Amino acid sequence: MLVHLISFLKQSPNLLLVILSQEFFLRKTKANTLQTLFPLYRIVGFAICTITLALTTGCIKEQASKPSKSDSTTTLSNSVESFALRISVQPTQNKAQQEQIIAPLDAHLEKVLGQRVDFLIAKDYKDSVDMLVDGRANAAYVGVVSYFEALERGVKVKPLVAPIDQYTARPWYRSCIIVAANSPIKTLADLKGKRVAFVNRSSTSGYLMPLAALRQLGIDPERDFAQVLFGGTHEQTEALLGKNGVHAIATNLASYNKWKQQGKLTSQDSRLLWESTPVPHASVLVSQNLPPSLIEKLKEAFLTTPPGIQDLMGAETAGYTLVESEDYNSFGQLRHQLNLVKQESAQ
Repeated sequence: MLVHLISFLKQSPNLLLVILSQEFFLRKTKANTLQTLFPLYRIVGFAICTITLALTTGCIKEQASKPSKSDSTTTLSNSVESFALRISVQPTQNKAQQEQIIAPLDAHLEKVLGQRVDFLIAKDYKDSVDMLVDGRANAAYVGVVSYFEALERGVKVKPLVAPIDQYTARPWYRSCIIVAANSPIKTLADLKGKRVAFVNRSSTSGYLMPLAALRQLGIDPERDFAQVLFGGTHEQTEALLGKNGVHAIATNLASYNKWKQQGKLTSQDSRLLWESTPVPHASVLVSQNLPPSLIEKLKEAFLTTPPGIQDLMGAETAGYTLVESEDYNSFGQLRHQLNLVKQESAQ
């Protein structure tokens, strides 16, 4: 067993990076901002779980062909009860691009589960939660805010796993605000009287975290900005920078870096004004009405995801790690502190 373990680790350098991480997850600073660093015990637990799954399943032999999407019923491998799995996904870019991003992960999940998996790209953030509420979906890949919105609407879901960033070997990312490179805006206070675009009121990085930072400075966007706009998705918000008098946009560093790689933005025409402390990645939520055997099998499928496969929002991953509802409690408290719960439930 030890020989197999050493051999597995030698072939998995990304996993070694994860094991060596020694950050702490969900710490609140004295100023009530959230620092979301990941604990060693959870990282090691993920590594051990992944190694054990790989050894005991023989690394899951590739099937000759995956189940057809047209099949109405399919039997799960390993005697797991067949149950339609429908996962709602928040939109991050145009539908065709997102479907292309989802395809490799979809293929991996179907291979491990031995059954059809349907990914349902939502029209907007609210629709991704609506699908859970009305039963169109029994799982979801959504951000922290949408998780709490689902709970507040009576949906019985729990976080299952979250992706680990390919480049940082951490299961978190950072919110940020971007301005034009030649903008006179140097601080968050300079945004007063300006036109600022956020992503969506249900976006964690594109609204919640920037709003928290602004409120700490005594800045109320609705009162102090010339205009508040919402792009709808991160990609649509990026397109607003510098157009129609928009002085700044809220997004996350992963998206900003991706846009620079794609040439949509460059260091010559944009710059980072502000970035948040780490924020936990969007998680995969599962309905507690799903068969426990299927939930366990889905957990196994995500934990054995090969490094480099993009997550459902387009970020490259080094695999997935287990998460729990307690990991997100501080963000629920933050939403209450910002008086967002009542405001959002009324919309």
